[in-house]
Amino acid sequence: MTQEPSPVVTEEPFRVPVLNLLRLAVPAVVVGIVSALTLLGLSRLAGLLEHWIWDDLSVAVGLTSDSALWIIGVLTATGLLIGLVVRYVPGHAGPDPATLELVAEPLPLRVLPGLALALVLMLAGGVSLGPENPIIGINVGLAVGIGMRFLPQVKAPIWLMMAVAGTIGAMFGTPVAAALLFSELDPGDRRVPLWDRLFPPLVAATAGSLTMMQLEDLDLSVDVPSYTYGGLDDLGLAIGIAIGSALLGLVAVYLFVPLHRMFRRIGHPVLMLTTGGLILGLLGALGGEVTLFKGLTQMQELPGLAATTTALGFLAMAGIKLLAMLVAATSGFRGGRIFPALFVGVALGFAIHQAVDAVPLALAVSAAVVGIVVAATRNGWLSIFMAIAVVPQVTLLIPVVLATLAAWLIVTNRPALVAPADPEPAPSATP
Repeated sequence: MTQEPSPVVTEEPFRVPVLNLLRLAVPAVVVGIVSALTLLGLSRLAGLLEHWIWDDLSVAVGLTSDSALWIIGVLTATGLLIGLVVRYVPGHAGPDPATLELVAEPLPLRVLPGLALALVLMLAGGVSLGPENPIIGINVGLAVGIGMRFLPQVKAPIWLMMAVAGTIGAMFGTPVAAALLFSELDPGDRRVPLWDRLFPPLVAATAGSLTMMQLEDLDLSVDVPSYTYGGLDDLGLAIGIAIGSALLGLVAVYLFVPLHRMFRRIGHPVLMLTTGGLILGLLGALGGEVTLFKGLTQMQELPGLAATTTALGFLAMAGIKLLAMLVAATSGFRGGRIFPALFVGVALGFAIHQAVDAVPLALAVSAAVVGIVVAATRNGWLSIFMAIAVVPQVTLLIPVVLATLAAWLIVTNRPALVAPADPEPAPSATP
């Protein structure tokens, strides 16, 4: 007796209602626009405060903004003020940023004013961190908190994705960075095709980038000579530079947790942040104003310094900036690590070119950027995007992708640039 073959059950393909995607487009546009306006508003407020502190106030007290005394004083005072915000303002300016990834859980609305205040003080005071983590936290908190109240049928993870994408689109002036980031994070139900999952966040990212481009002149590029592909030798150079840059990034990774524990031992956030500010001031006095702030404007000043700065000088800038980023990120300052890492990569590229003139500057900068950013973010697509945004030349794509793959082999399975939550108790950190 022969057994009948079992019928083959074919699973119906997962269908996404197109009307649902179209309905999500409206809140996505709103979230993208609001995310850009929040970023722009806080950045401009910080810029006004920065101008007053570093230009007007320094002149009023009879010091120049690049004097060692002023740099140390301003950074120490910035640490003190942010420490007071963290200690006494409701919500304590959010959780310890050293323990958070770029995308974290939504913050309650009551936390956001303190976090915004800490962000403005950090940017204005010259701390070596970028705005990305706090502004994403603020925009996600607003989107989830307000969105869930008025449109509860749109779930919290969708509000979160739209706010993150809108902020990244506004920050980099293009939705491409958000697309690359989310394709690597792979959010949502994997039965749903990727572009269906990406539809709401990419609408938000496009709205955010368009809003920012209408109101602000964004340019991440560094002025370097055009690159001409030099054959297999250039590929080997790109791989070697990226590996070296990634190894430097791993040094920072392995220092991150011990530094964080050291600052946590101080216990009180005011003392911890004031100490961090003092150390940042000393580093700033050593490295000059170019090693202060988030690094975007400062890295665009590096080509003008090439005629008067040696390879060791650029290497010192990169080292001081990297150390300043570590101190700022582990001592409680509210800020992100992508932009300072970007500065480190660009400075390393200039150092390599100054040391070996035969290495094309564009190649050296882009390969160094992917190495350090891969180590800092563990995001390959974002690293490639940052390298091409800094040196926007299509001929670099092949060496940059190979450099990214080489750097990835170095950093994979290594710890991330994140500290474990609450490694040691800090009883005085809460009222």
